Amino acid sequence: MQSLKIEILNTKALKLIKGMQELKLIKVSEQPVTKLKVYLKKMRRNAFSAPNLDEITKIMEQVRVDRYAKK
Repeated sequence: MQSLKIEILNTKALKLIKGMQELKLIKVSEQPVTKLKVYLKKMRRNAFSAPNLDEITKIMEQVRVDRYAKK
């Protein structure tokens, strides 16, 4: 089995995908949007320069290293 991420640009394509799903040729499942991603998207709209998810992850890892190194 193989997974793909597809952006649908035309409603006719959506009808084709639903038809294939009804024929049990494919399975369609949506990825849930995390609260963090929603929050970051909202904050980026208002900010001049916002860090991306990788930069935030690096900062959080460094904070955790510093916090647990003290013990």
